[in-house]
Amino acid sequence: MTAWSAAPGGVTISVRLTPKGGRNSIDGIETMSDGRAVLKARVSAPPFEGAANAALVALLAKSLGVPLRNVEITGGATSRIKRVHVVGEAAALAAKLEKLSAAR
Repeated sequence: MTAWSAAPGGVTISVRLTPKGGRNSIDGIETMSDGRAVLKARVSAPPFEGAANAALVALLAKSLGVPLRNVEITGGATSRIKRVHVVGEAAALAAKLEKLSAAR
């Protein structure tokens, strides 16, 4: 089970974000109690005035090698579980996500 799926123009990722996590990193995949898979991410920014969301966007953009403008939080802006859309070639992005989640 993966935390992402192909979407028009790219991929959509389910992310569980931990703000004030001490560092910016992607920590693999976790299965939630309801069976959904999420990509675990942590950022050092606090959950204040969108700082943690901005840090998540920057982390994903850097990790996937895409410009910041290609990463957008499309759901859950004030929740720990977020839906993020990344614009780009879906197969290439999925391969990078697979590598990132397996490396942890």
